Amino acid sequence: MFQFTGLEGDRVKLIPLEAKHAKSLYDCSRDPEIWANYPIKIHSLDDMNRFIDKAIDGRERKEQYPYAVFDKQLNEFVGSTRFLRISEEHHNLNIGSTWYSSKVWRTRVNTETKYLMLKHGFEKLETNRIEIITSTENVRSQRAIERLGATKEGILRKKYYDMDYVIYSIIRSEWNDVKRRLEGYLS
Repeated sequence: MFQFTGLEGDRVKLIPLEAKHAKSLYDCSRDPEIWANYPIKIHSLDDMNRFIDKAIDGRERKEQYPYAVFDKQLNEFVGSTRFLRISEEHHNLNIGSTWYSSKVWRTRVNTETKYLMLKHGFEKLETNRIEIITSTENVRSQRAIERLGATKEGILRKKYYDMDYVIYSIIRSEWNDVKRRLEGYLS
């Protein structure tokens, strides 16, 4: 049975998402560029509360496991991410619904977050496949996913929120190479 926990690296701590994180996450998400290519928009604290409530509901149904991302260097919350579309039966899951404060863009925050999640997925959960999906308009995210070493598989048309998405994956046989790449970036 898949077991999820908080995860911690040198720079980030992934804390299981709770309602109490709403104000901190709302405060760090005020740059409108964060939401430019994201399928939903967070315009108010109420929007953030709904976002978190939906994520927690998904966790209770064992469909996803959401995190608040805490930057230990800045000593503040800087975004959110999650494991989702969890399939124990097929030994796979997704990493997604990720967004960060623009103040940590182009820092090691995303690289370390993805490294911790991929490591947990492949080494603790023993998944065969981890997918990462982003919208076709989100070129910045596509570049970040490709930098991880994920393989671009194709376009999912009108998949979620009436948007087109690019699907990437990493499979178990690729994990050691991806792991070395990420550890190189982080060293």
